[in-house]
Amino acid sequence: MPQVPGFDRIIVDPGKCGGKPCIRGMRVTVRRVLEILATYDGREDIFLEYPFLEEEDLRQALHFAAVAVDDEVRDFDRVA
Repeated sequence: MPQVPGFDRIIVDPGKCGGKPCIRGMRVTVRRVLEILATYDGREDIFLEYPFLEEEDLRQALHFAAVAVDDEVRDFDRVA
């Protein structure tokens, strides 16, 4: 499974999750990890609900998201 350069826990496999970046080759996408981080109040709750996730998984998911939006400029319609 091809790793994403610079991320030893993020794998992109066309046969899993539609080729979306996943954590350690599991069927848990980076997007899902980010949703989990946004939803749960604390890391303890995350690890109780998702015992297969590790702190480094969360860290790399956040770092991956930061890299993915780095220097990206979007044109948003602004309401005055």
